[in-house]
Amino acid sequence: MAKTAVHSAEQSKANVASGLDTERLIEMYRLMYLSRRTDDREILLTRQQKIFFQISGAGHEALLVAAGMALKPGYDWFFPYYRDRALCLALGSTVEELLLQGVGAAADPSSGGRQMPSHWGNQRLNIVSQSSATSTQMLHAVGCAEAGRYFAHHPESAGKNEDDYRAFKDVTFHGDEVVYASLGEGSTSQGEFWEALNTASNQKLPVLFVVENNEYAISTPVEVNTPGGNISKLVANFPNFYFAEVDGTDPVESFRVFEEAVAYCRAGKGPAFVHGHVIRPYSHSLSDDDRLYRPETERNADSLRDPLQKMQMFLLREGILDSEAINRLEQQVDEEVRQATDRALRAPFPEPASIPLHVYSEDYDPTRTELQTKPAQTAETQERTMADLINACLKDEMRRDPRVVIYGEDVADCSREEYLKEGLVKGKGGVFKLTAGLQAEFGSDRVFNSPLAEANIVGRAVGYAVRGMKPVVEIQFFDYFWPAMHQMRNELSLMRWRSNGTFSSPAVIRVAIGGYLTGGSIYHSQCGESIFTHTPGVRVVFPSNALDANGLLRTAIRCDDPVLFLEHKRLYRETYGRAVYPGPDYMIPFGKAKTVREGKDLTIVTYGGVVPRALQAAQKAQREHGIETEILDLRTLSPYDWEAIATSVKKTSRVIVAHEDMLSWGYGAEIAARIADELFEDLDAPVKRVAAMDTFVAYQPLLEDVILPQPEHLYKAIAELMRY
Repeated sequence: MAKTAVHSAEQSKANVASGLDTERLIEMYRLMYLSRRTDDREILLTRQQKIFFQISGAGHEALLVAAGMALKPGYDWFFPYYRDRALCLALGSTVEELLLQGVGAAADPSSGGRQMPSHWGNQRLNIVSQSSATSTQMLHAVGCAEAGRYFAHHPESAGKNEDDYRAFKDVTFHGDEVVYASLGEGSTSQGEFWEALNTASNQKLPVLFVVENNEYAISTPVEVNTPGGNISKLVANFPNFYFAEVDGTDPVESFRVFEEAVAYCRAGKGPAFVHGHVIRPYSHSLSDDDRLYRPETERNADSLRDPLQKMQMFLLREGILDSEAINRLEQQVDEEVRQATDRALRAPFPEPASIPLHVYSEDYDPTRTELQTKPAQTAETQERTMADLINACLKDEMRRDPRVVIYGEDVADCSREEYLKEGLVKGKGGVFKLTAGLQAEFGSDRVFNSPLAEANIVGRAVGYAVRGMKPVVEIQFFDYFWPAMHQMRNELSLMRWRSNGTFSSPAVIRVAIGGYLTGGSIYHSQCGESIFTHTPGVRVVFPSNALDANGLLRTAIRCDDPVLFLEHKRLYRETYGRAVYPGPDYMIPFGKAKTVREGKDLTIVTYGGVVPRALQAAQKAQREHGIETEILDLRTLSPYDWEAIATSVKKTSRVIVAHEDMLSWGYGAEIAARIADELFEDLDAPVKRVAAMDTFVAYQPLLEDVILPQPEHLYKAIAELMRY
């Protein structure tokens, strides 16, 4: 493209100093214009009903092109939000790739037609699959940065292993990589934003936080979302940060700021925070009409700050391009967008048969029978508790797999390591002591305490796991899982499916669950597993004894899917279910129930803390009435062993489904319904359920005994069912 004049020596020197020679300045404008014209084409296609949703990145182009030009695609990592079209184009995404998502094509590299437009993802460029939830990606970025640092410090851990998830994770890392994470100013109200800043600041992580402030979160203005109307003033006291506030409609100044921010992160000084003031010339999306809440005067004032017009005037004023050259550039871009549109509209749609693909890993099947091993003969003969064998499994897997890291609230022996080294304290290792000794053996970069923030724990695990690590995180009590529910349900479980298999996050979440504690009360005795078994993409495990806990946890850690591992608190140190240590390779496949008591008259299908109570009831029924009750321990709830259930029910013709959670809408309802639907002809009596009352667990033990299912409740159900 022709230039009409040569820069003065001073101008050339200034541009070179900022890394922007004339060619890069021209490319900057081309990318900005390309982004705007792609937006405009999507709007047209939406009105023609060829695209079904549109959300614009208009007004953000200067800031984002500057960011893209300051960072390294395929080297750095990116967790953008839905207005970052110009960033993706600057990193190397094509217009056709973006429009393929708009039409929902099978070849869409972001999601294969599964996500809305502007939900970016590109494995080649390290743009990690994005969700609709605002701010959630901040924690993923933090976990990603932690993983990058870990690999840089432990390069041997990047090696592959053919016997677990590592076979399918190609790890790349660089000692100076930067992790980009962006959001709008409205999303800074979300707790995950602040939790991410906390951890990035504490650990001096190389995360580049970018706030794109167009002053409106849909119709809510910035001063309603942000106290004082300026997020920079609120975050200014976080230590270890580079801070900058910039006119995000000025691409040259934005590039200068990003260069400084990126250099700060690459040097290992800590995170950076760039607050760019941009505009939103279009409505929030095509589903919104900003004329309903923005006066014409305000919208006109924004138009005077349009970054495309400002950059065009800069090129003309500086003599870099004349009007003819600008027109020629814009015509070339228009033709590029037109041709990309034609190709995208011809692209085939996904086949309905593809819907189930990537809900779970197609590479590693944790249900396969070959995973079942026999306990090894070791020198140890003493029976150990569930707590002991969970701890033993964690140690075994950490010794075997250097990618395993363990963190959560209070899981470390002692965060102030000098106390341990000087012998001043023994160390904690979890409120139930299940991680005791792990930090002492494996060090603080593999076992460490998290902030008291459940979303932080699970959100960071997503970022760790995306990079190929195996975070085994702990939520101290199931009752406090709910702040992390969003991260588990919308992010961890969905990463593989929404990215069409290009990204995955096979983390393990260990959770202490259940009642029967005598005084556990409302907030230490809950069950609620049915909510999680209703979540596709995550495996749910609930062992009832020490040996099963050891074997199933080992399978969970080696699995290529996210796993929610539920550990019943009452069973941690019960006499029931103790076992001898089975060796470092003992495994149990998922989806395989265990018959813990043979019988011919009636079947009880159960799991977790109800298993020993069902055994007590069955023994009483046999002793007093001669009733032979078969007890089936499911062990894993998703997947569950339907074949074992069907076999037992066909054998006994009577069935009780029992669980500790509330009766109504509980886990047993689905099993009971399926038995009634598929095994009706094999039944001699109605399907019966035994579960907790539809209430909360009380503190007073007399009340708790009535609320939760007891052996007596199960005994009565057995007797009633045998009357048919």
